Amino acid sequence: MLFEAYRDLKYLLNRGYRKRYALEFVANHYRLSRGERHLLARCVFPDSWIEDVRKKILGPNELRGKVLAIDGFNVLITLESLVEGKAVLCEDGIVRDLKYQGKYRLREETENLLREIARALLELEVSEAVFFYGRSVSQSGLIRKLTEEALEVEGVAGEAKLVKSPDFELKTHDTVATADVGIIEKVPFVFDLAAYIGLRLGKEAKPFFRLFKSAALGE
Repeated sequence: MLFEAYRDLKYLLNRGYRKRYALEFVANHYRLSRGERHLLARCVFPDSWIEDVRKKILGPNELRGKVLAIDGFNVLITLESLVEGKAVLCEDGIVRDLKYQGKYRLREETENLLREIARALLELEVSEAVFFYGRSVSQSGLIRKLTEEALEVEGVAGEAKLVKSPDFELKTHDTVATADVGIIEKVPFVFDLAAYIGLRLGKEAKPFFRLFKSAALGE
């Protein structure tokens, strides 16, 4: 059932239908569960998008000397999901979380994750790391402080900013760490920072088709 839904959704997307409406039509037709709908929403794209995004993705050796703009909460949620085994490598080559979490919630491990991010940035030899956090998000001020402390401890040049619209700010940069489709569409280059750190921690996201196959078989 899920395979048929995927096939139909893929066909509609490749024909130019908007994802929101195509997914709603297909999901209702096949009576997909909430989890199945979420999996397809996060991971399935038209072939043209996949081709475009793969051209934008930079490898770790291409970050040296670059300013990296970081979608702070997006990277934190994705990295947290990777550690918990709740992230997936999507069709376009970007790792995304599978949790139903709109806003980031401060956790015990947040400080450690920020330290891991800072260590990775040091290893990548970026010239500067600029984190953007939405100022309206609960405890964003504290997370900004923890981020700057992590950068200072690891000796990484950078800063963390509280802004009204992180998306707007991120779209003004050339190289961005995010899994957000709206941002990826507008920037020249993207780096999957969460996936890179996950590999350093021995946490690799399952490819979509492997997870998709398991879901289709009811495993």
